[in-house]
Amino acid sequence: MQTNKHKHKIIIIAGARPNFMKIAPLMHALKDHPTIEPILVHTGQHYDEKMSHSFFDQLDIPKPHINLGVGSGSHAVQTARIMERFEAVCFSEKPEMVMVVGDVNSTAACSLVAAKLNITVAHYEAGLRSRDREMPEEINRLVTDAITDLYITTSEDASENLFSEGVPNEKVHMLGNLMIDSLVSHLEQASAIDLDLIGLNGGHLDLDFGNSLTKYGVMTFHRPSNVDDKKVLSVLVDQWIKTSETIPLIFPIHPRTKQMLVKFELLERLECSANMHLTGPLSYLEFLKLVNNSSLVITDSGGIQEETTYLKIPCLTVRPSTERPITIWEGSNQLIRADEIFCRSVKSLEKSNFQDKVPALWEGKSAARIVSVLETHFSS
Repeated sequence: MQTNKHKHKIIIIAGARPNFMKIAPLMHALKDHPTIEPILVHTGQHYDEKMSHSFFDQLDIPKPHINLGVGSGSHAVQTARIMERFEAVCFSEKPEMVMVVGDVNSTAACSLVAAKLNITVAHYEAGLRSRDREMPEEINRLVTDAITDLYITTSEDASENLFSEGVPNEKVHMLGNLMIDSLVSHLEQASAIDLDLIGLNGGHLDLDFGNSLTKYGVMTFHRPSNVDDKKVLSVLVDQWIKTSETIPLIFPIHPRTKQMLVKFELLERLECSANMHLTGPLSYLEFLKLVNNSSLVITDSGGIQEETTYLKIPCLTVRPSTERPITIWEGSNQLIRADEIFCRSVKSLEKSNFQDKVPALWEGKSAARIVSVLETHFSS
């Protein structure tokens, strides 16, 4: 690849769907930058069309310069493949910096490779902590932040976590939330699209999505602690069906979750429930419109806690802890148990029990602040 020798080369890593919403505003802000050359590397950790390539199209992200194409596998296999293939990229591209985002396997794998090659590591979304090491994402966060050089945080609590772990203040920059940058810049576009959702059986879902009076909830579930255990997943299915009798629920099913529902012979129960509307994974704009017009979100995801906080939509997170506690302190998020879904959903629908506050710097201008910090770093 031909490179302008006067530019500082930075490799930006995208591996899984949440990463795409985070790197999109940054790629736009760095386009045609006079002194910084971004090289976009897609590890291929998510390989489903709806969970990968369509996100690049809808977020108007340029085609990745390099695609490692690692695909699925166990945590160890996937991490090893990424490290092996990314090391070759670092040798050929010779970047001055590698920027990783979030907490997926690509994040930890690429930061390890860069650190061992003495390449500066920047971590966007540094400092988030759930304090739950049974979550593979928590291990990725801890590993990455142990070897990072430039820490970019989304909230004050994340910065405080790093300070308490001994990271020097001058290395930590609280610059806001890139996912909110993407949301703000695409909300109008998402609102304008036709939302024609197709169920798992190939038929059209029968809710009147064009009617602003239609009330429905949205669900996303994929964490191993929820979907890999038959007993837990059975409780969830019972609660989902019971809740859907109060408010229709739309469930874009993660491929892994679908696999476990089939394995435990639970999928048919959901398909036979009149108010459970099952779809495959959705594109970014489809999902954004779906959430923006919903009355409630039930999830075990991380990023959705942030999006619902900005949109001021009640969010019930079925996890014992969250690495994003600011979404509880200042936002619409609540942590609940699996067996509480029905009762907490009813309460959330009856009364708005969250504040109108949006966390500091979650206004859609984080990318510009990050570019400014990068410029200062490279000029020093």
